[in-house]
Amino acid sequence: MSRLGMIGVGNMGGAILRGMLNAHYIKPSQLCVYDANLDKLEVMSREIPDITYLDNALDLVRECDMILFAVKPYVLGPLLEQVSSALSGKAVISIAAGWTTHMLEEAIAPHGGTYLRVMPNTPAMVGEGMTALCEEYTFSEEDFAFAKGIFEALGRTVTLPERLFDGVIAISGSSPAYVYMMIEAMAQSGVSYGIPMDTALEMAAQSVLGSAVMVLSSGEHPSVLRDAVCSPAGTTIEAVKVLEQSGFKAAVMNAMDACAEKSRSMAK
Repeated sequence: MSRLGMIGVGNMGGAILRGMLNAHYIKPSQLCVYDANLDKLEVMSREIPDITYLDNALDLVRECDMILFAVKPYVLGPLLEQVSSALSGKAVISIAAGWTTHMLEEAIAPHGGTYLRVMPNTPAMVGEGMTALCEEYTFSEEDFAFAKGIFEALGRTVTLPERLFDGVIAISGSSPAYVYMMIEAMAQSGVSYGIPMDTALEMAAQSVLGSAVMVLSSGEHPSVLRDAVCSPAGTTIEAVKVLEQSGFKAAVMNAMDACAEKSRSMAK
């Protein structure tokens, strides 16, 4: 890979960019960056001076072999039209929710480009991301391996068929927001018992982190790990009972259903 271009360095794009650099997967000198917010580019150029910053998307596509579009779904269509004359021979990565491979095929293939759909999440910023790569891609195997390496540098990856991507968006793409809400609620409860907020947040976040690591490392089903915490006639089973009575699992599943449905509607 001679040069990787990034269009869009907002929350997700910035997380991917910094994650790649922090993992030393790519050198700053191999990166070209463009964002419509030129003030944001100015700030980033002071933070990471060795990246090539360009003031328009077309020049970036001309300069790079692979381009990662980290922009909002409604922006991607007009942007691809704007750079269509330079797409021949280019490998395009899209992280836009709702943009199916069929949509990418129509927008990119007629101009001689190849494409890969991926769905990362924001914990990529701290090297703990979860990214799904769509198995219906047109990249060469070499380009796919390089693209997969980008996201492996940011955390874990899976490769799944596109028919599962609405579920992907619900379970990993959007789910950090749900987890942050849970951490906030746990911490606020701690405050009600007199624990300072910064301490309560640390305790809640570390408990969520540790629990996640146990799920990934133990190989046990979450229900087995839950039962191991629930001593007979103890405190934890009382909390679990209230969560069950309050429809905790159903609320989470209903929220994810709404997220997946929104993803489906965006592809229409």
